[in-house]
Amino acid sequence: MRASAGFTLIELMVAMLLGLIVIGGVVSVFLANQRTYRTNQALGDVQDGSRVAFEMMARDIRDASLTGCTNNGRVANVLNNRATAWWANWNNAVMGYGGSTGDPATGTAFGTAVSTRLAGTDSLMVLGGTGSGVSVKVNAEPAGTFTLNETNSGLSAGDVMIVCDPDHSVLVQITGLASGTITHDASSGTPGNCGLDLSFPTVCASTSSYVFVTNSQISKLTAADWYIGTNPAGGSSLYRVGLDNVSGTPTATKQEMVRDVTAMAITYHQTGTNSFVTAPNVTSWVLVDAVRVSLTLESVDKKAGTDVKPISRSFTATTTIRNRVI
Repeated sequence: MRASAGFTLIELMVAMLLGLIVIGGVVSVFLANQRTYRTNQALGDVQDGSRVAFEMMARDIRDASLTGCTNNGRVANVLNNRATAWWANWNNAVMGYGGSTGDPATGTAFGTAVSTRLAGTDSLMVLGGTGSGVSVKVNAEPAGTFTLNETNSGLSAGDVMIVCDPDHSVLVQITGLASGTITHDASSGTPGNCGLDLSFPTVCASTSSYVFVTNSQISKLTAADWYIGTNPAGGSSLYRVGLDNVSGTPTATKQEMVRDVTAMAITYHQTGTNSFVTAPNVTSWVLVDAVRVSLTLESVDKKAGTDVKPISRSFTATTTIRNRVI
């Protein structure tokens, strides 16, 4: 009879060893590809976050001190809180604060509570006008009214508007809006207006000594303060303090814009100088014509790096203030 044949124990062990080597190689390649994917995904998240952050900040910076007209910076202000509220003070059209200096928009204290500014990070305050495509048909004074050329203005009672013509601009609150006519009286509104006088410089008189010409431009005041604060997850984010119309009252509100931004450093260029300087070294904020922002972001995946830590990258962008460049 023919003897039965098969594999010996040694042959089986050799085969198993070779199989384990192949499987180990496949697993190693899979883990390496997975690590590469996580790293690339984390880098993409960091880069996307930086693009979004710079795009939003650049919009506010470009429009800083913008009134809609070229009138040599002659701006009157009749808001009652023009000396007490950061967003109502046109002197804050461009204003920066160093990492150890308190910011009126965020408070003078630093901390780790949610939306509180982090110590050691800079902040930036800007005011300007948002183009509304609205213009004046007739300005009636001392009636305190503006009749508009447009039927739908997009404005509301309580909004702070900037009216400008070739002579000067004025910040004034809308106290009433009906049938295309804006009212700016001095007996209502919050914070309200100190008077009807819209001349430059204003003295808040009960009657106006100046009438804006036909086709004067009207824009809505935009106020923003950018800073780094603690987010609800315990990390840090880029925050923006904006100005919203809440039931007819301009109200400063904080909003988280980009998460996992860990640091922000800001430098400023002044007309007639050759370099960018930090906020404490700015000699005149009126002369600042460009802002350079450096942001540090880290990945959402906290183990994406080769050292099993979050990936961190720093990015820098420079934005010109359009209204201050000749």
